[in-house]
Amino acid sequence: MDTIDVVIIGGGINGAGIAQCASAAGYSVLLLEKGAIGGQTSANSSKLIHGGLRYLETGQISLVRNSLSERRALLRLAPHLVKAVPFYIPVYDTSQRSQWAIRAGLTAYSVLSEFDPLGRFTSLPAVEWSKITGLKLQGLKAVFRYWDAQTDDKALTQAVMRSAQDLGAQVLSHAECGAMVHKPDYCEVSYLYQDALVVQRTSCVINAAGPWVNDVIDSLVPPMAKESVDLVQGSHLLLDIPAPDGILYLESCFDNRVVFVMPWKGKTLLGTTEKILEELDGKPESTREEIYYLLGIYKHYFPAQGSVEQLEGLITDTFCGVRVLPKLNGSSFDRPREILLKTSVTHPRLMTLYGGKLTTFRTTSKEVVRWMESRLGKRVALADLDTMPIL
Repeated sequence: MDTIDVVIIGGGINGAGIAQCASAAGYSVLLLEKGAIGGQTSANSSKLIHGGLRYLETGQISLVRNSLSERRALLRLAPHLVKAVPFYIPVYDTSQRSQWAIRAGLTAYSVLSEFDPLGRFTSLPAVEWSKITGLKLQGLKAVFRYWDAQTDDKALTQAVMRSAQDLGAQVLSHAECGAMVHKPDYCEVSYLYQDALVVQRTSCVINAAGPWVNDVIDSLVPPMAKESVDLVQGSHLLLDIPAPDGILYLESCFDNRVVFVMPWKGKTLLGTTEKILEELDGKPESTREEIYYLLGIYKHYFPAQGSVEQLEGLITDTFCGVRVLPKLNGSSFDRPREILLKTSVTHPRLMTLYGGKLTTFRTTSKEVVRWMESRLGKRVALADLDTMPIL
């Protein structure tokens, strides 16, 4: 039986990025995805490539700096998929965050972007506030404009995966993993593909299964302890309302969360929520509570669009992404977003990914490949991902 360098489990953005990075570094790669490539969380995000302005509130400075650096890289490497978009933050007399706090945050954001031209922000004069169609003007104290980026998350994931395949990665969709046996010198990964059971010997395994990450660990022989995590559902609504000119960064009128109103395919996209799931059984669906939460916020800021009931009639689509967050006390909104890369002394050939962000998938991929190098040694590199376009 041939032994390959690495089997990657999961065909979302992190799995795709790792497959691309490992292949570029010269490793032999097999990626297994139980459904369609980029068909789950990586197709149901908020479609943003951003530094994470709100993460400054919780002191995640290194995450913001890295995210801003990666935003700059993706705008350069994938300009047809990642586009700069203006963001608007309205501040009202009832807002929990004052205009001075917002200004301070945007100043820090600009500094962390290393004075990238996209890091500039401005306070719009009052005569321009009405240009944001339908935005409530009563009680409005300031409107700030800054820049981040938007993408088609599924298309980006698929483009990265095509790049991995061009570099030699073998990618199998609709391949269901079974048992994974960790032996001293290699691992054996069993999977079902096209009604045939296949056993693949590999030097390393990367568990990038997203919300199913602990299900993969359950298949391990010998058993291994799992991290305690919460599965957090984020719902989005697509409304049959003409797309806004830019993205609105809105403070929820119900709690301290932030919600975005975004242009998407000519319509208005609204999201996201943070609902903790007890289990993930089948395709996640938006709950009525989540729908009314988002519509209530939209009505609060855009009262002329009608009642919540009228807005509900304008919903043309809903979708949910499920992300993995560390199990901690308090609101999921305030939890750290840094990815956890977990290894074990008892299972030294396995690395497991908990969490992660769409924006920083390249950084995650490079860190995983550095770990592979420590296990397997370096190979002759085939490409430099920092200069190779994502087509």
